[in-house]
Amino acid sequence: MKSSGEKLSLNFIIVWLGQLVSTIGSGLTAFSFGIYVFHKTNTATSYSLIILFAFLPAFLLQPIGGTLSDRIDRRLMMIIGDFGSALGLVFILLMMYSGIDDLWVIYTGVAFSAIFVALQNPAYRASVTDLLDEGAYSRASGLMQMAESSRFLISPIVAGILLSFWNIKNILIIDIFTFITAIAAVFFIRKNLTKSKTNTAHQSFFSDLAEGFKYTFAHKGLFWLLIVASLLTFFVGFFQTLFGPMILSFTDSKTLGTSLTLMASGMLISSIIVGVFSIKKRHLFILSAALAVSGFFYALIGFSTNIIFLVVMGFLFFVSLPFVNTCLDVLIRKNVDNNIQGRIWSIVSVISQFGTVIAFASAGILADYIFNPLFKPDGALAPTFGKITGIGPGRGIAFMFILSGIFIVIISGIIGRIKVIKALDCEHID
Repeated sequence: MKSSGEKLSLNFIIVWLGQLVSTIGSGLTAFSFGIYVFHKTNTATSYSLIILFAFLPAFLLQPIGGTLSDRIDRRLMMIIGDFGSALGLVFILLMMYSGIDDLWVIYTGVAFSAIFVALQNPAYRASVTDLLDEGAYSRASGLMQMAESSRFLISPIVAGILLSFWNIKNILIIDIFTFITAIAAVFFIRKNLTKSKTNTAHQSFFSDLAEGFKYTFAHKGLFWLLIVASLLTFFVGFFQTLFGPMILSFTDSKTLGTSLTLMASGMLISSIIVGVFSIKKRHLFILSAALAVSGFFYALIGFSTNIIFLVVMGFLFFVSLPFVNTCLDVLIRKNVDNNIQGRIWSIVSVISQFGTVIAFASAGILADYIFNPLFKPDGALAPTFGKITGIGPGRGIAFMFILSGIFIVIISGIIGRIKVIKALDCEHID
């Protein structure tokens, strides 16, 4: 049942609350795994591999999950996805209780959970179009980003506190129960989330999948917007992967958790603003402006080791992200027919997040073997750029942040000049 106008339906709120709890739990686990692995190996590469294994399976399988969400009840898809994700954590927990806590155990369990994220995420995103009218899309996007921001806002500081007197096993147990909460929330919905209205009885699964790719590549404005998004996610992927190792090079996990929470509060504040007031027009202009702001503050993070300065710059960086994400979301959603939203959203994720995969796979290696050595006291860049970033552990990562921020600003200036992307702000699919 859809809402009217900009009103959010009860069904959407219930599903959103379940996902909010689950996201907080997943954030606890992600933060704890990162700290656990970094302390075990003291390398950015091992830290980045955790993020890569959590992301890559879902990334590769999302087109399949998206196509299934157009053919199968989306509520069922979300339940299966959350249940499977919990099983991956159960595997890690059982292995740890049996005395096996090698890195391969964590990598395997995390990758298994990520496979089922590929089923859950497209169904969850496509369900927004089932439950709400177009006027509520922007508000729903703001609330969904608010829930996603809890992974950075609430989870790090809570995990930092819990890890001071609990071990990682207790964190896993909490996360498993948050998945159960998300499943219960979807069960509570009285009416199934709608399946695609397209008649798929005479069309194979692979035909549906191919149709989604064909639609995306044929829609030039949509395709080029995703290319730009992929470039952006590449640089944001650097931040996700390397901020932790950079901070841990000169302080402890509690400080890292508190810093991430304070920084991510910027994302919460702007998500609330977007969710309450909505962005109704000039999406491309706001997208470009928000990108420029985010790139500027991203670059400044590399200029200091003062934790207060880093938190302020990170806070302002996070403030800009919901405006970027909401404008991307609305520009895509209003240009895609609901009948194929599931498969299109999964393909959107694959193309736009391709940069994230490259970043996760390369960031740790680039930091450990190229940039950090350049900023050792006797490193090649220590006498020059070292005067800007400082020298020593983690300063090569700081230099990577400066370069990334500059490139994001450049992207912000290009995006508004691409005609086929500009046309998306005028097009509409009924």
